[in-house]
Amino acid sequence: MVSIRKIGVLGRTYRHLNRYRKILSILFKYGFGDLLELLKIDQYIEVGLQMISQKKREPVDKLSKAQRLRLAFEELGPTYIKLGQILSIRPDLIPAAFIEELAKLQDKVPPFSFSDVKQIIENELGRPAEEVYSELSNEPLASASIGQVHKAVLMDNEQVAIKIQRPGIRKTIEIDLEIMLHLATLAERHIEELAVHQPVRIVEEFARTLEKEIDYTIEAANMQRFAHNFLNDATIYVPKVFQELSTSRILTMEFVDGIKVSKTEQLDQEGLDRELITARGTDIILQQVFYHGFFHADPHPGNIYVLPHNVICLFDFGMVGSTERHTRERFVDLIDAVVRRDAAMATQVLLRLTLWEERPEMRLLEGEMADFMGKHLYKPLKDIEVGKLLQQLIELASRHKLRIPADLFLMMKALATVEGVGRLLYPEFDMIAQAAPFIEKVKMNRFSPKRIADDIAVLASDSIAFVQQFPKDLLEITRLIRQKKLSVKFEHQGLYDLLATHDQISNRLSFAIIIAALIIGSAIIILSKIPPYIFGISLIGIIGFLAAAIMGIWLLIAILKKGRL
Repeated sequence: MVSIRKIGVLGRTYRHLNRYRKILSILFKYGFGDLLELLKIDQYIEVGLQMISQKKREPVDKLSKAQRLRLAFEELGPTYIKLGQILSIRPDLIPAAFIEELAKLQDKVPPFSFSDVKQIIENELGRPAEEVYSELSNEPLASASIGQVHKAVLMDNEQVAIKIQRPGIRKTIEIDLEIMLHLATLAERHIEELAVHQPVRIVEEFARTLEKEIDYTIEAANMQRFAHNFLNDATIYVPKVFQELSTSRILTMEFVDGIKVSKTEQLDQEGLDRELITARGTDIILQQVFYHGFFHADPHPGNIYVLPHNVICLFDFGMVGSTERHTRERFVDLIDAVVRRDAAMATQVLLRLTLWEERPEMRLLEGEMADFMGKHLYKPLKDIEVGKLLQQLIELASRHKLRIPADLFLMMKALATVEGVGRLLYPEFDMIAQAAPFIEKVKMNRFSPKRIADDIAVLASDSIAFVQQFPKDLLEITRLIRQKKLSVKFEHQGLYDLLATHDQISNRLSFAIIIAALIIGSAIIILSKIPPYIFGISLIGIIGFLAAAIMGIWLLIAILKKGRL
């Protein structure tokens, strides 16, 4: 179980000082020194920080902040690579400018030793690898930051692929999360611009996501759920999971030998139908998204293989998404409104789909939505790139501070990815035409007798619950009023700036009156020739004039700093 602990004192952080120093060095290297100074880390960690070079060792000045962040994450290692990959699918957490760049993060590391592989298998299964497998390949099929995959043969001669978690990765992740949480706490405390994005919440949510990703029993459950959803569909194949040979650190699945979907020449050599493969692969994703509400969230070419007879095989079910029925229906309404060029309806549906704190200016949003439609929908539907359309729709929402929920973004990203794969296989691929029957079915399902009956039943149940609960709530409010325990709090919005301006005006008037009094009083003292004298002039009067001059200059500087007289 991965855990993170809030760091209130620095005693805990001293345990990981070397790692902390390395993280800070890399952040300095990629031009984030100013940010670290704002965090005031030196107040918390003094030992060893003098050894950190704040001089950038790479020519990073010409790179954007998003590019520098991606390079820093890659150098920081597995935890930060995963953080970047997860943030790249969370437009509700980070600005849209960073999403595209963080999506480029590469998760490639050298494989760990075969002796470690055998040791992990023995620890997890309670017996030596030789007793479980008749053959176990020394070289991995693939290697990543969290784990690597080896091919093996069971005692009954069945070929399997074993995903094995990297040794010590949990400890590494826990240390990085602890340091990450400390930095997030400082950011929330000292940097107002970052505090708005709630960095502590982001780290805590990331920890929960990462905990699921490094638990292979969850991926095994995802595979079994997908297999069940497509049980009677001969066009898709999901590898079988060997539950008795799988744990949280080992996943044993059926080895499936196919052709990677991106190898078009090999597909042609084997006599496979690329147009049919494109249609089937797209239909599989569309079924997952619009019918099941549970979908493979990363259907890139490396995770899609083609088997004989144009059967599609999906791999890597660590990243999945799920959307409930109302979200799917609203998304269909959005697509329908966009295709029909109904800017007002599209704007209303977009507001219902997104998260926002302040309602945007509707006239501006509707106008930009109309411009967006005009830019994309002047050409035939078959020429419209759904991926580009969805990306620009996300950017439009971001400009108006509308946040796309994570699962909805995953769904949009999955659709855009599968469209890209489809056009790679079959350049004439028309995503909108392929999706039209699924969209139509979602729209028609709303009016099916079963759906109407279900909605009426839910409405009746909610109404009965309200009728039963409302009198109780009313009696409780009455009791609180009688006991004088109920209070109503009024919060004025927008008065703070007015009061601050009022205080500023009052202070300046008071300052001006004091200056005028000093000038008049000093003049009277000098004319009255009150001793002591300096050069024949009253010293007290001179002091009064000097005090008035200093206060007058002070007031003038304060006014000029505000930019207006």
